[in-house]
Amino acid sequence: MGLFGPSKNDVWKQFADEIGGEFLEGSIFKPSMVQVAFRGWNITLDTYTVSHGKSSTTYTRIRAPFVSTQGFHFKIYKKGLFSDLGKMLGMQDIITGNEDFDENYIIKGNNEELVKGLFSSVEIRTLIEEQPKMTLEIKDSEGFFKKTPEGVDLLHFQEVGVIKDIERLKRLFMMFSIVISELVDIGAATYEDPKVDYLS
Repeated sequence: MGLFGPSKNDVWKQFADEIGGEFLEGSIFKPSMVQVAFRGWNITLDTYTVSHGKSSTTYTRIRAPFVSTQGFHFKIYKKGLFSDLGKMLGMQDIITGNEDFDENYIIKGNNEELVKGLFSSVEIRTLIEEQPKMTLEIKDSEGFFKKTPEGVDLLHFQEVGVIKDIERLKRLFMMFSIVISELVDIGAATYEDPKVDYLS
């Protein structure tokens, strides 16, 4: 244990043990990570750092590649100071029909029916509302150097900082497993192995 409590690696090792996942020790060039198998999907927890010249920002992220059936994409994040400005600049804000949820979150997507189907789940909405600040989305790649194969998309969560609260991590992984199941139920994904191994 360091001056500021348990290290990330210590916490993540314990987390992996408690949920039946695998902790993978990092190196100079690759951060430590936790991987958990769920119905053919591989859910990966790790961190990454973005440099801003003399400073940098570290993010916690959770990712799961999957076989997409409809090319469904969405992005959800909590409303903030500039949310209304974003709408004025053309951002699409899909209304789920749940007044309290719609009041607090911005949801963008390319299929309004699937967005409403996904966020009709009380469990998903509750798990999202538990998080102080986060972005959850489906994207088709992580940039030019990390393209996913044709027909494979990525369920992706990120938050500024390093999450070392085991109970929060458990709830986030629960959110991922429920979102995965719901994506299959609404016909947007399958449990087929996407055969993507670049996360390991």
